[in-house]
Amino acid sequence: MGACVMTNLSAFPAPVLPGLNNLLSRYAESMTWLARYMERIENLARLIEVTGTFVRPRNVCAGWDSLLQINADEARFFATHEQASKHEVVAFYITERDNPGSIAGMAEAVRENARALRPLISTEMWMHLNVFTKWVHELTPRDIRAGSLSGICTRLKQECQTHFGITEGTLYRDQAWLFYITGKHLERADQITRLLDIKYHTLLPPGADIGSDIDISQWTSVLRSAAAYHAFRRVLPSGMTPVNIVGFLLKNDGFPRSLSTSLRQVHSALGLLAGEYRLRHGSHILERVEELRVTLVEQTAEEIILRGLHEYMEWIQCQLRQIQEEITQAFWPATPLSPVPSAIQVQ
Repeated sequence: MGACVMTNLSAFPAPVLPGLNNLLSRYAESMTWLARYMERIENLARLIEVTGTFVRPRNVCAGWDSLLQINADEARFFATHEQASKHEVVAFYITERDNPGSIAGMAEAVRENARALRPLISTEMWMHLNVFTKWVHELTPRDIRAGSLSGICTRLKQECQTHFGITEGTLYRDQAWLFYITGKHLERADQITRLLDIKYHTLLPPGADIGSDIDISQWTSVLRSAAAYHAFRRVLPSGMTPVNIVGFLLKNDGFPRSLSTSLRQVHSALGLLAGEYRLRHGSHILERVEELRVTLVEQTAEEIILRGLHEYMEWIQCQLRQIQEEITQAFWPATPLSPVPSAIQVQ
């Protein structure tokens, strides 16, 4: 598994209107990125809230700096900010519209993708996204002062979860739904690997052995960042160790945000696109996803850590980026690789 440098999350912006004549290609792209951006907003809100709760008083900058590392935003942030203080990092990630990876920037992309999808999405989806993105657009630095930050993050998470619930209950089950599921779970897979990659090594004390015990309160923050704390405690009530936590977040098939579950969902959606809808261009992508699933099944958490958690997470992230690129080339290429099959044309 070759190394690959972690890239900025905002390096994957979706052109909202690619200008292709094939309508479903345009819809497929917008649906994929609508799901990815909404999932990313929820994850980012949770990370901000948990970081604010668990950051150590004597190492405040390092705590907020880890948020920049997870999103690979150090270069972008320090180009305009002197230090990773709480105030500056929070503003950077919530209200700074010049940052395409901020919640404000992503909310704008969500609205534009929803506008492009108006013929496909339900009235309930459209109305909720309009209200949500308008609220985000109106947030100011004054609104995210320390006393109200937790409330802002809570509402962001709830609005995203409401969107997912409305989508689950109202979006018609056709190719558009499958592209939505693919985008949502690609994003989840990417986020869980970034979280583990950065947090594991940030929390490991200097000189400590790989796999050694680390401050339980800080590992609690990792679980809460992944919305996994209660599920983990239910399954492993007395097993708060780094190995157990890594294993749970990567390999537990019952946890909806684990890497294993996300890869299974992506594989299922792409399989249905290739099978039921005869979108054969994506068959090779299925093979890449299956390879990732096999490498995960064939290793224990202990083996992953001992062989190099960082290297494995970077390899997974590279593969996920390649999957997104291959999906782009297969279903909405700037220059079509071959004539578009009639099965994906909208008459």
